[in-house]
Amino acid sequence: MSVLDTIINKRNGKQNSRREIEELVSGAVDGSIPEYQVSAWLMAAFLNGLSSEETGNLTDVMIKSGRTLDLSGLEGPLVDKHSTGGVGDKVSLILAPMVAACGVQVPMMSGRGLGHTGGTLDKLESIPGYSTALSEDRFREIIRACGYAMTGQSSDVVPADRLLYALRDVTGTVESIPLITASILSKKFAEGAEALVFDVKCGAGAFMKTRDDARALADSLRNAAATLGRPVITCVTRMDAPLGYAIGNAFEVEEAVACLQGRRIDDLMEVTIRLGAWMLVAAGVVETVDAGAELCLSAVDDGKALQRFVQNVEAQGGDSTRATEPAGRAPKEHVLRADEGGVISSMDAYAFGRAAGALGAGRMRAEDDVLPDVGIILDCKPGDAVQKGASIARLYARDASRIPDALNWLQHAVGVSPEGAETPASMIIDEVSLQKE
Repeated sequence: MSVLDTIINKRNGKQNSRREIEELVSGAVDGSIPEYQVSAWLMAAFLNGLSSEETGNLTDVMIKSGRTLDLSGLEGPLVDKHSTGGVGDKVSLILAPMVAACGVQVPMMSGRGLGHTGGTLDKLESIPGYSTALSEDRFREIIRACGYAMTGQSSDVVPADRLLYALRDVTGTVESIPLITASILSKKFAEGAEALVFDVKCGAGAFMKTRDDARALADSLRNAAATLGRPVITCVTRMDAPLGYAIGNAFEVEEAVACLQGRRIDDLMEVTIRLGAWMLVAAGVVETVDAGAELCLSAVDDGKALQRFVQNVEAQGGDSTRATEPAGRAPKEHVLRADEGGVISSMDAYAFGRAAGALGAGRMRAEDDVLPDVGIILDCKPGDAVQKGASIARLYARDASRIPDALNWLQHAVGVSPEGAETPASMIIDEVSLQKE
């Protein structure tokens, strides 16, 4: 069958066979199928969707388009977590050493920030000397020594994803749940994880703005993974306000370390502990999520999680003394003050993410540099009472000329109400466990 027939079948709403998908992806990767035909299929898939079987086949074919990491020599279950991205989301920095301290191996292949969302690799690289460019052998060695390792995606792992994403980015087909699913799952399973826990963010600061869209993505991830026989757990969590108090690379490392040292930041630690508990369930270490939560809290309270973090920093070339002490902040400070007294009713995570980016903490293009010592520190959160003129947040920049652009994003980002607003009882909106039969 020709690629044109594959495109026409999808254009007409028919299901593509595995062979059609294999030929399309392999031709895209080796260049025998021109980009305009691949783009035509992507648009057809965007408009007509893909079934769970098609999404699973696409994921599997993408995995096999390049090298997969062989972690079979490592003892213990291999479980990873993936977040769809948010503002102030430093969960991975706390979660990986915490879960590793509970006896689970965590092979974490993470990404960089783009747009309003932060990236785990950028945060870790704010630690002097810390390297996320690991060879497969070194990745395996660090996991064996520390229980977890943090690395970026190498060029020969899932090359189909980079090619397809680049085309999606310029053809208006990024926001396709099946294509997002295949992109996420292919990278995660190629890294050697045996089970996955997904944190699907929902709200103003997330890519999925509504609960329906977030649940649709969660369902798609589970269903596609099921066709591959892989156990997946999905949690839908809130991302209307920034997570924690720190936004910016070194700032978020500092806050993560504080949490590992025992500081209880309610929203951040609720999400982290819950995801960690599900990772222990997925690994078979515990039978219930409540038992997993107790084990995770114990790993923080007895200092073992912090020990793993320090061990990992040193193994990946970082200066552990700089990682566990407050980082320096850029010299230009501006205080965002409350225009009126009352109770904080809302904080727009998207606006705060863009403001941090304007200060230099993020990138709008993949090739942009990020600055480690700039960002925002919140002094209050939704539900907190404030007086007129009180500090809501402090902005830090190297160059004062960046501050006005950041403030433009924050003009209407904070809601203050005389009566306040009801704050959610939990950060967790939904969670579903789907274990391999």
